Amino acid sequence: MLALLGLCTIAILLAAILTKKMSPLVALITIPIVAALIGGFGMETSKFIVAGITNIAPVAGMFVFAILFFGIVTDAGMLDPVISGILRVVGSRPSRIVPGTALLALLIHLDGSGAVTFLVTIPAMLPLYTRLGIDRRILACVASLAAGVNFLPWTGPMIRASAALHIPVSDIFMPLIPVQLIGLVFVFGVAYYLGRKEEIRLGLTAGAPAGFVQMHELTEAEAAIRRPKNFWINIALTVVVLGVMISGKVDPVVMFMIGVVLALMINYPNADMQRARIDAHARAALLMASILFAAGVFTGIMNKSGMLTAMAKTAVGFVPPEMASHIPAVLGVLSMPLSMLFDPDSFYFGVLPVVAEVSKMLGVEPIQVAQAALLGQMTTGFPVSPLTPATFLVAGLAGVDLADHQKYTFKYLFAASIVMTISCILLGIFPL
Repeated sequence: MLALLGLCTIAILLAAILTKKMSPLVALITIPIVAALIGGFGMETSKFIVAGITNIAPVAGMFVFAILFFGIVTDAGMLDPVISGILRVVGSRPSRIVPGTALLALLIHLDGSGAVTFLVTIPAMLPLYTRLGIDRRILACVASLAAGVNFLPWTGPMIRASAALHIPVSDIFMPLIPVQLIGLVFVFGVAYYLGRKEEIRLGLTAGAPAGFVQMHELTEAEAAIRRPKNFWINIALTVVVLGVMISGKVDPVVMFMIGVVLALMINYPNADMQRARIDAHARAALLMASILFAAGVFTGIMNKSGMLTAMAKTAVGFVPPEMASHIPAVLGVLSMPLSMLFDPDSFYFGVLPVVAEVSKMLGVEPIQVAQAALLGQMTTGFPVSPLTPATFLVAGLAGVDLADHQKYTFKYLFAASIVMTISCILLGIFPL
């Protein structure tokens, strides 16, 4: 009975989110509560919800303060010299321009926002691509690759995986650092290959005359809040915050809280300006935090009611024991294509907990399932998924047809996911 109720709950949740009949926030709260009441749990449902929200709180806190921190140092202009420097260095050689595009996207994506990455990277580089006749699909592809492989601890998929399985972000991320580095080597390798191909096609192998380089132009409002004199201070602050956080010596939420306070005091000592900077980024922070707390309702009810365990016990009977160790590797391969079918909330909060519970019963650690999902599910998959606004944004900004972008970019994003999955196997992160 519990297994069937759990299956129906997840199916209805996925259907509600994917068909957009409900927003993720409404679906994650309403559907599991109704299911718990149907299951006869009555007033116990409240205890399930509180337990789930309690587990989610540190993750939600980290995400809120990470968005605020990166928003503040970006407002202060920390990335402006980097962007301008990249644009000057790449010159007019496609074999430099395309890897330069990847580097720029990689740096802009430090704040974890794919939309911001594309909004800054593509307009900055598009004039160079247009002037030299470089295929604009390459611009969309390389920006997508750099953002997709950059699954940092404060990005949406990482936060969702941590929240759904109640595993600390640092535990998931630390073993994946060498895998991500391999993925980034692949990204720059592809970028150079595509750039070199364009050089040959355009006959620019001997170099092209220096042309106009579109520098990063600031609006009047952006210029008013820039603090160029604090560039090195902000760089040092960011390195310290990230270094201590990754080391695991201090909890991530604490480091980002301290980072936000210091960034505000250094760059905007005036109380009114501090409030203005917080207000500027509060919407994005609170929107994601509210979804995470709603996910706490869902995971709390599914776990504490026993529905998740009952589903997993039923599913275990269909998985041959000798195949159990292959679950992470198989999920790693499938995770990127699954981005075309599931939006991040429905996958990480609806599908992933079931797969993790089944794996756990078969002797495979849930953390490996989380890591496998992160190799493609809305990481390398999000820039081509029709379920994310970023896909339409990258195609629109680059001026390419959506279908052309998906067809051209999909194979490289999928290849990146495969390369990282193989790396996990070779490094012993996944059993085989």
